[in-house]
Amino acid sequence: QVQLVESGGGLVQPGGSLRLSCAASGIIFNIHTMGWYRQVPGKQRELVASITSGGSTNYVDSVKGRFTISRDNAKSTAYLQMSSLKPEDTGVYYCNAARFVFNFWGQGTQVTVGS
Repeated sequence: QVQLVESGGGLVQPGGSLRLSCAASGIIFNIHTMGWYRQVPGKQRELVASITSGGSTNYVDSVKGRFTISRDNAKSTAYLQMSSLKPEDTGVYYCNAARFVFNFWGQGTQVTVGS
């Protein structure tokens, strides 16, 4: 059974930092592209950052220079380091593991940026 378990969300002040973690089990982690998606009420889930099995990364323009995605294949864990957080970064962050037509999702973790 595939499980993706996110952690690290919470409430942070503008300008602060958070690190999200996504622990995977039930998949061959190192062959999957890992992604972090964000969803806010009334909007579609959007891709924030992704990292391929080879380590290539991609970011949505709004987070470039502030967020860093990484992976530790030995721990089957993906990370999203978020810095200089802004109120517009608020949302539920979902971890995704993808390979070909297969997509797996975590349950999401809430990130709220505000005072």
